[in-house]
Amino acid sequence: MGIVMTMIRISNPRYPDLPPIEAHALVDSACIYLVIPERVCRQLKLEAAGTRPVMLADGTWRDVPYVGPIDVRFKDRHGMGGAMVMGDQVILGAIAMEDMDLVITPKRRSLDVNPNPVPLRV
Repeated sequence: MGIVMTMIRISNPRYPDLPPIEAHALVDSACIYLVIPERVCRQLKLEAAGTRPVMLADGTWRDVPYVGPIDVRFKDRHGMGGAMVMGDQVILGAIAMEDMDLVITPKRRSLDVNPNPVPLRV
């Protein structure tokens, strides 16, 4: 499929006066969570809600900070949640994509709003 990158806007709803961050994010459906670097965490003044164990690509485990709340926006969609703090790249994972009903288009190597949305059942 190749690498898919997109622009997202992330912010801290607890501090509405802080400017949001426009982030060039790696879109990774194999990654479960939103991942942000430490510098983004500091810039948004996000607070740790503890740590979570994560398995890295090499198969090793590491505890990383889990922070929030964080507001994520893409086009006309937005979602709220938490993020893992690690690495130097923003990664948009499966939970955030599902929450905003986004789909990857492999042929175009792009992310977009689901063209055939299914109404939510609650």
